Amino acid sequence: MAQFEKANSLHEWLDQRLAIDTLERVLAKEYWIPKNINFLWAMGMVLAFTFGILLVSGIFLLMYYQPNVKLAFDSVNYTIMREVEFGWLWRHVHAVAASVVFLIIYIHMFTGIYYGSYKKGREMIWISGMLLFVTFSAEAFSGYMLPWGQMSYWAGMVITNLFSVGSLELNGLVEWIRGDYVPGQAFLDRFFMLHVLLLPLAILGLIGLHFGALRIPHVNNQDGEEIDFEAEAAKYKAGNKKEAKVIAFKPDFLSKDMFVLSVFLIFFFYLVFWHYSFAMDPINFDPADPMKTPPHIYPEWYFLWSYEILRPFPKDPGLVAFGIAQVIFFLIPFLDRSPNVAPAVRRGKFNIWFWVMLVDVIVLTVMGKLPPEGIFSTIGLVATVVFFALWISLPFITKNEKAV
Repeated sequence: MAQFEKANSLHEWLDQRLAIDTLERVLAKEYWIPKNINFLWAMGMVLAFTFGILLVSGIFLLMYYQPNVKLAFDSVNYTIMREVEFGWLWRHVHAVAASVVFLIIYIHMFTGIYYGSYKKGREMIWISGMLLFVTFSAEAFSGYMLPWGQMSYWAGMVITNLFSVGSLELNGLVEWIRGDYVPGQAFLDRFFMLHVLLLPLAILGLIGLHFGALRIPHVNNQDGEEIDFEAEAAKYKAGNKKEAKVIAFKPDFLSKDMFVLSVFLIFFFYLVFWHYSFAMDPINFDPADPMKTPPHIYPEWYFLWSYEILRPFPKDPGLVAFGIAQVIFFLIPFLDRSPNVAPAVRRGKFNIWFWVMLVDVIVLTVMGKLPPEGIFSTIGLVATVVFFALWISLPFITKNEKAV
């Protein structure tokens, strides 16, 4: 009883100074979620939790990692993997989470496109989410450099060469980014700083922006139904929970999030213990060697679709196509001219557009891992042309879309 009174007193003390009850009410108990949503709306929570796994596992790895070109490879592959107790587990967790987080991001992103969650006042939700995608991509790339294996070195060489901007030959910019003519100690130091400090801080800030943008216009729903949140929330608070079209984030929706998260964690730890190798390229188990170029350089699977867009064209057109591919998804709230906020299945031609786009991105991803020769080169070129044709056609197929 005495402990309960102490805890209650501490709660009151904190509430007077930090307004924790008000924050809980605004951010959780009176944050209203539509009832007619499915498990795909839990991907945001799964994504946030996976980012938490990356932070915790990264801190443990940071205790033993040596950001030095002569020591980095051994510190990862020998010290952490063989000498530190359960070091192998923390590395597997970090590597699998770094890969799986992009699977969740892509599911989350295409769910938003399918249900039109970027329309009617929700543009900032989409834009902040895409900024998160870009920042996560930069975080993943910087982390890929740190083991200082063969693919780390040569992927860093290829990607930083893109900053020469083709025929403009901005080689001074490339050298400034690397800190040298080729990736070396200065290069590793800079990407280490980005990976462990600057980019995680940017991600945390963008998560706050994304949640804030989500809080104002409220969450979309799977039917595209316009909901009077104030009226429905009044029914909920009055005790008519069955009639209300909304539920509270805490505890109602949060309990559903926890169920989906539990299922995800079963899948996640299955990969960690039995199929972790998919997240670690075998070529990267060879130390970085500037004198030995791998026969086929490619990025991790989550970058392959945009990498494949770069390859079919000559140098300058390829860079232009690659640059457009990096920003085009930002523009979908403005390219989609339809007033309908509804799932793609009810939007006629847009439904076809969505599924062709999804399949095309998968084809680009598969082709990006294969050598650009023979039939693979042809398929990659066709998939790239289809990708841009889809984006060019989007305003025209949505402009005269019938109301649903």
